Formats: sequence, structure tokens, C-alpha cells
Amino acid sequence: MRSRKIYQALVLLFVCFAFPSLSRAQRLEVVLPDDPATVIAVVGRSHVVLGDLLPKADARIAQVLAETGKVIPEKELKIARLGLVRGMLGQTIQTKMMRESFLLEQVGTENADKHQEADAKLTSKARQMFHESEVPELKKQYGSNNLGKLDKILREKGSSLAARQRDFVDQMLGHLYIRGNVDREPRVSLSEIIDEYMTNKDDYYRPTRARWEQLSVVTRNFPDQSSARKAIEEMGREALFGGSMQSVAREKSQEPFASKGGVHEWTSQGSLASAPLDAEVFTIPLNKISGVIKDQQGFHIIRVLERRDADYTPLSEVQDEIRSAVRKTKIEKSQRTALDNMRKKIPVWTLFPEDIPGSKPLPISIAQRYSPAN
Repeated sequence: MRSRKIYQALVLLFVCFAFPSLSRAQRLEVVLPDDPATVIAVVGRSHVVLGDLLPKADARIAQVLAETGKVIPEKELKIARLGLVRGMLGQTIQTKMMRESFLLEQVGTENADKHQEADAKLTSKARQMFHESEVPELKKQYGSNNLGKLDKILREKGSSLAARQRDFVDQMLGHLYIRGNVDREPRVSLSEIIDEYMTNKDDYYRPTRARWEQLSVVTRNFPDQSSARKAIEEMGREALFGGSMQSVAREKSQEPFASKGGVHEWTSQGSLASAPLDAEVFTIPLNKISGVIKDQQGFHIIRVLERRDADYTPLSEVQDEIRSAVRKTKIEKSQRTALDNMRKKIPVWTLFPEDIPGSKPLPISIAQRYSPAN
């Protein structure tokens, strides 16, 4: 299951690279064929007919309409149906391109008979896996052990057992192509980590920062400023002679960190909303209780626990993060290379060639049922 999830994520990534967004005006320029048997794409030796995708699109539209209870004009429904089918077609083409690429790698320059033989053999194994792994999950998901009833349930949702099996076979063979052509665990050397760190060193700059304890009173909680100031002075004396600002903060302080003993963890200079507080935090001596600090919110007393000058995060602290980023970049590059190689090897003809870079319009002899919008 984990391998299939990885494969599906890669398919979506390929679609993001290959499937451009369409404006509403562009969507209005075309319509779908009327006949579900119409071939809408040819991918290498495989083909896709409208009936492979349209039930799924209609089921999705029906689900949305049922959930929202809205009535949508037929013109808008046609636009929605077209958009869904084109999106599904883009993903289906990518999946079939990966399947065809894998089969091509297995037979090389062998003749058509060898290609068909390899296809039949691999498809048979994938179908067996479908019945061993997917069918039990479908039975459990839909609460039926009867294949006839299960097929009926799936058809109501715009699919079928045969369609699910076909998709499963394409995905499994496509996954084999991915596994053979995309390095999911590329090696990242220490020198690459150092180069990445030095190239992007500004990203690891840390300004002067401090952590401190704070007592606060909010002026609006008192009859006047004099009463508020008196309250903060009493809290300061209690902390000074009692020795614990944190215990006083938990009991009496009126700022968001009071429940944590008034402790403010590492904060960068200049980031505080209160300018008087920001100035005091970064100037008073360490471990000394400040005088009363007044700002627009009220009165405060602080004690700075630690302060660090501006510096750069050491490589030792971020090398795992950098390694992950470099590895991700390598994987994405490997994916793009696999996609480019796949496009070079597998010819594609589609009703919507603008959706798939490198594809061609379907020949008139195949797409004769297709007619543009009036």
C-alpha cells in the first residue's frame, strides 16, 4: 500500500508539471463527444475512451449536487463535466505513459508479438494482485462479499470492478517504471550539505535574541494608572524578596505567558510589539530584576535569563534539515528526468493536446465523432 501511495503521489506531481490550468473561456471552446465509445486519447499502444472517465465525472458531479442541494444550469454542468474529464484524462494519460514505458523497457526493440506477450504476462500478475489485495479491501469498505453486489455498488459510484481492476493494473505497471527510474533514496554527501549551507547561509542568520521572565498588569483592569502601577510594584517586591518571579507570575501576572511562569523563550530583537519592553530586554544586565516598564498596555517588570548576540545557526544544528532538502531536490530532478524520458519514448495523441506537452491531436479517422462547440 505504501508503494502505491508513493506512485499515486508521483502521478499527481507529473500531472502538475504537464497539465496547465485552463481559463473559463478556453473550457467553453470545446465540448465532449456524445458517444461514450469515442476514443479520446491514444498512448503508445493503449487507448482511452470517453466511457472510461465520464461515469466518474458524472458521479462526482452528482455527489456535489446532493451535498449542496444546489440546482446548476445545464451549461455550467457541461463546463464542470468537461473540466473533470480533462483533468482525469491528463492523469490517465500519464499513468498509461508510465505503463507503456515500463513495458518498452522490458522488451526493448523486440517485435509486437513480444510486446504483447510481456504485456499479457505482467497484466496477469497485476490482476492476481488486484484480487488478492484490492478486492478484499473493497469488500470490507462496502460491506459485501458478493462480487455482483460489489460491482453494482461501484457502478453507482461511477466505477466498476472491471474499471478498478484496469486502473490497478495500469498503476502497478506504472509503479514499476517509477521504481526503476526514480531514485527515492538518493545519497547526499557531506560536501553537498556544506555547499548548500554556504550558498544559502543568509537563511540561517539569527539576530540578537533573548529569553526572560515577565510580570505584567494591564491598565484597563484597574480604576486608574496609579492603581495599576501600585499592583505591579507589589508584585515586583514579592518576587524580589520571595525569590521567584515565576511563582508570582503564575498567581498574579496578567499577560499571555503567566501560566508558564511568565517565561518568554528565545525571541529576536525588534520582534516585540512593545517598544519599551523590546528596548529593556536587550539592554538591562542579565539576571537583574528591572524597574517598572510602562507601555500602552500597562506596566511590566522583567528579568533577562539569557541573551545571545546575532550569529548563524551552526551547520551541525541544521545538517539533517539540509540533507532532507537536498534529497528532496534530487528526487524531484529524478522525477523530471523520468518524465522527460517517458515523453520522448511514448507517443501520445489526444483530443486535448494542449493539456499534455509533446502530445499531438488525434487523427480525424479516430476522432471523427468529436465535434467542436458551435
